[in-house]
Amino acid sequence: MIPGQGKLDPGGDESSKVLRYRRCMAYIHEKPILISEAHLDSFGHLNHARYFELLEQARWDLITERNFGIDVIRRTKTGPVILEVTMKYMRELGPREPVVIRSELLSYEGKVGSFRQQIVKQDGAIACDATFSFGLFDLERRRLIEPTPAWRYAIGVDTTPPG
Repeated sequence: MIPGQGKLDPGGDESSKVLRYRRCMAYIHEKPILISEAHLDSFGHLNHARYFELLEQARWDLITERNFGIDVIRRTKTGPVILEVTMKYMRELGPREPVVIRSELLSYEGKVGSFRQQIVKQDGAIACDATFSFGLFDLERRRLIEPTPAWRYAIGVDTTPPG
């Protein structure tokens, strides 16, 4: 397989072929952030719900930087949808702590992809490790659809922009 490219399932006719992609994306998106006091809970560490907000912001930054921002979502009436999340909290995060959110595509098969995000502390320790199942959602038909070329580029299936 060529790096950054998926491969089609060899069985069946052309209409039944399914994109199967099982390779970490060549590009790992990194978003540095500073944990603020507003992110803390009554225990003085990052609230669990805030982890999800920070990871979501990093995903938005990734797809926006790769030409699939809110303007494209509104125009095409398609956008990302999370289907499942597994989150593992491994280290505590406190106020004013600088961290990096690393995001990478793990696989994309048919209409469903798998995406990994980690929050990494300055010393390299992983504070949390999350895996998301997701897809591209048609906002009019209200269902998952096959990834479009623009979406494939935005999430890292393809290494070059379409067109």
